[in-house]
Amino acid sequence: MTQSGTPRAGSGLDAALVPTFTAEPGAMPSTRLPEHELDPEVAHQLVHDELMLDGNSRLNLATFVTTWMEPHAAALMASCADKNMIDKDEYPRTAELEQRCVRMLADLWHAPDPSTAPGASTAGSSEACMLAGLALKRRWLARGGTGRPNIVMGGNVQVCWDKFANYFEVEPRLVPMSGDRFHLDAASALEHVDENTIGVVAILGSTFDGSYEPVAEICAALDRLAADGGPDVPVHVDGASGAMVAPFLDPDLVWDFRLPRVASINTSGHKYGLVYPGLGWVVFRDTDALPEELVYRVNYLGSELATFTLNFSRPGAPVAAQYYQFLRLGRDGYTRVQQHCREVATTLADRIAALGPFELLTRGDELPVFAVRLRADISHYSVFDVSAGLREHGWQVPAYTFPVDRTDLAVLRLVVRNGFTHSLAEALLADLETVIRRLDRQKESIRTAEEDSSFAHTGR
Repeated sequence: MTQSGTPRAGSGLDAALVPTFTAEPGAMPSTRLPEHELDPEVAHQLVHDELMLDGNSRLNLATFVTTWMEPHAAALMASCADKNMIDKDEYPRTAELEQRCVRMLADLWHAPDPSTAPGASTAGSSEACMLAGLALKRRWLARGGTGRPNIVMGGNVQVCWDKFANYFEVEPRLVPMSGDRFHLDAASALEHVDENTIGVVAILGSTFDGSYEPVAEICAALDRLAADGGPDVPVHVDGASGAMVAPFLDPDLVWDFRLPRVASINTSGHKYGLVYPGLGWVVFRDTDALPEELVYRVNYLGSELATFTLNFSRPGAPVAAQYYQFLRLGRDGYTRVQQHCREVATTLADRIAALGPFELLTRGDELPVFAVRLRADISHYSVFDVSAGLREHGWQVPAYTFPVDRTDLAVLRLVVRNGFTHSLAEALLADLETVIRRLDRQKESIRTAEEDSSFAHTGR
């Protein structure tokens, strides 16, 4: 019994006789384990209610991460939740699905021999980038590199590359944004390369504005540098988002292993790979691009297994879901899904530009992602006010400033993913117009109050 006389859930009484919320253990535990157990129905309801305070993930235009999958895919993930990806001997078919996905991605990205291109699933693109960066560093050391290694990347680079540089003692050479150049280009990359550069990172799909970096131009500049006797620097393509968009919507864009200088590519299966989190992929051009000493071989799980990961245990469910999506959609299906996202993004971008207060930085015609800023003559509210106003309607649209040398630029960014429809875009537009009208009325109210105050002060 509880102090109030209510039968304690889990005491052996019929759960149907214990009303759910009268079995609540007072304040929800936050610092120590509770003393007693609860009925599963009660525990589930209490945790479920806590999570109600999260935002609606379908209305989250901040995240790149998949927020909707077909019920069949979600059910498949649930059925695989207990499988440990690293136990390849115990779950050989899950391991086989992983290798099938690696080969399919290697083929999609035009590896010279997709059947032998090494690769691995990861917990996300951050781990995939760390692995690719480690391979670049080890290859540099094998070439006789001395001094302090560095890696060149644009100022729009994802946080994971800062982490890589910090954790693995590599100097990050960030090329800052300048004027209307918001990402790395060939000329600025060359200015930062020297004999200690382990690689150049090119981003296929900036998280700041959705634009592609010119991978082919960067590679061509590095080719010329090497031909003239300069350092021979490989390129890693961070395709966290774009590597699962460009192959389907921009097939003539050369950015992948068709460029001999591209040594490795990563992507997020849980972004435009259309799988719930967390899943990333890294694929290497060939076996020469992945130093053998980075591959661990263990046998205590039943047979000798080769692993190349930073962590070890990880659920196999996302890998199964990725193979499901590849099987379910194929090239035609992925093209249809990504094209729909791009059409929604470009239509929404044009409609927002037509409202009047906003100017487009990008239009969503590369990644289905675009950024907008306020016109220079609008000073009575900011993009942060717009973001806060939209949140009151349930929408999560991030407002932020750009990185070093363009911190003066504040934008709203909208990410269109599978499941965000033209109908939802119409609803967002309606709420955005409501927010703008309210902000404009606030300006008028302030102006009227100032005029009244001036009138009272002057006696006129």
